[in-house]
Amino acid sequence: MADEPLVLGIETSCDETGVGIVRGHTLLADAVASSVDEHARFGGVVPEVASRAHLEAMVPTIQRALKEAGVAASDLDGIAVTAGPGLAGALLVGVSAAKAYAYALGKPLYGVNHLASHICVDQLEHGPLPEPTMALLVSGGHSSLLLAPDITSDVRSLGSTIDDAAGEAFDKIARVLNLGFPGGPVIDRIAREGDPDAIAFPRGLTGPRDAAYDFSFSGLKTAVARWIEAKRAAGEEVPVADVSASFQEAVVDVLTRKAVRACKDEGVEHLMIGGGVAANSRLRAMAERRCEDAGLTLRVPQPKLCTDNGAMVAALGAEMVARGRSASAWDLSADSSLPVTDPHVPDPNAHTHSHSHGHSHDHVHELSRKNLYA
Repeated sequence: MADEPLVLGIETSCDETGVGIVRGHTLLADAVASSVDEHARFGGVVPEVASRAHLEAMVPTIQRALKEAGVAASDLDGIAVTAGPGLAGALLVGVSAAKAYAYALGKPLYGVNHLASHICVDQLEHGPLPEPTMALLVSGGHSSLLLAPDITSDVRSLGSTIDDAAGEAFDKIARVLNLGFPGGPVIDRIAREGDPDAIAFPRGLTGPRDAAYDFSFSGLKTAVARWIEAKRAAGEEVPVADVSASFQEAVVDVLTRKAVRACKDEGVEHLMIGGGVAANSRLRAMAERRCEDAGLTLRVPQPKLCTDNGAMVAALGAEMVARGRSASAWDLSADSSLPVTDPHVPDPNAHTHSHSHGHSHDHVHELSRKNLYA
């Protein structure tokens, strides 16, 4: 095996069927089939619809990724898959597919954590992660501040959302404003025409006695919705651009303020921002300014690597292989609430391997070594 492991990653935690192929820190393929349009008419993700869409998209998306990367399935050094957190049914489709491919090809299987993958994807763009890395992850389901001394084995949660995640708040306010689903991109676009200081919306959990690194967007969401309702009840026109800009400013202000504070408190010089909301232009701009003022280096992957994708799963899988982490067992199961402190799900019966690529994988079945695809 070359020094740079060749790994295929499968991501099905929500409504994106993502398949990525990575060699070391180099991205070779990033194929995505999204079912977002199928959910738009419901105003949110419907788990059963997502699961069925993954089922239909899985094999064609894997074939597309292999073709794009110019590699054969037999060339792979491992298969990585999101084992959690996420929607249980959707995760099961990905885990089942990964097991089938790994077993048939005689390759090791790595069940990895969705959130740790969001951090690891930055290696594909900006090189190896500094250790430790401070990461602010913001998406439809998560708003978390994480400290990662080692992305493959040691990820610590400093704070997270106690109610609505940032992306969820964007979706809900977009719905109140009749802007459609998903809400993040459209609010980002409309906010550019508005005044971020037009309306003073609340900043949740920023008082002196509040948890320093936890987030809360439920109160903000309610305040914005009530403000809009009051305007409509009075028969006045709702200034959509100003509301969007002021709401977005409140979210981004809290996220960046807490992230920079965490870096200072922990003595970490880099801040990495990931997750779907990291594609937000205002979040990027404010984080850049605040990091510069605080003397911190900001790392944010390009927008398409911020949203859910298979490349991020492959990136973490490749790191697992490179560092000799033990593979997952064949009875790996999807865990919808897999804690972020578990970057991957190792085989509980595996012997710990040395940090080298040459080890044999105990769990690769004798029969499958003959490669059922040959």
